[in-house]
Amino acid sequence: MTSEEAKLLKENALGANMGESAYLRLMISQKPNDYPEIRRLLKDLINEVNRIGVNINQIAFNNNAGFYSENEKNRLFAYMRKLNMKVDEAVKIIGNH
Repeated sequence: MTSEEAKLLKENALGANMGESAYLRLMISQKPNDYPEIRRLLKDLINEVNRIGVNINQIAFNNNAGFYSENEKNRLFAYMRKLNMKVDEAVKIIGNH
């Protein structure tokens, strides 16, 4: 292994919060689901979906109570666009692994 490759291995292992040996075993296994960066990305995506879901529930509650406004309709569309963008980002990143 070259010194540059060793440096890259060390950086990647540290970034994944793993030892170098564990990181190498992970890379050899070729299981994309096991990649720490993918797990973090999916966790962040789930958290974002949950936050957006809370906002959508509030809008639905207002709609059911008869208080649904044009502004809330616009907010709902904005949340859905944001959600779609986040999912698209995750698909692109995971597709590159």
